[in-house]
Amino acid sequence: MPRLKKVLESHNNKLHVKKDDTVIVITGKDKGKKGRVIAAYPRENRVLVEGVNMVKKHSRPSQANPQGGIIEQEAAIHVSNVMHIDPKSGGVTRIGYKVQDNGKKVRIAKKSGAVID
Repeated sequence: MPRLKKVLESHNNKLHVKKDDTVIVITGKDKGKKGRVIAAYPRENRVLVEGVNMVKKHSRPSQANPQGGIIEQEAAIHVSNVMHIDPKSGGVTRIGYKVQDNGKKVRIAKKSGAVID
């Protein structure tokens, strides 16, 4: 386990996607699926995308779920397996950063130059 901690600490933990971004999966079993980012985990370089990488989880009965049973939920995927969707064209694009005249730093789509946030 110490080796994993070392690997996690050695990376720059800045992700190109944020919560509520629309992304497309570019590789893996869910290739081609589009979804919204539910959560981002920068320390692990992973994101949770709505409807992607569904796994079955066995849950025992509790007050919240008295029946128990098998629940299907999303599992995190590596951030390198997703790409942002261009707001203008709807295709995939890389993300760039630009400082506006008022001094605010914004994310832009490399393909169209559209401001993302």
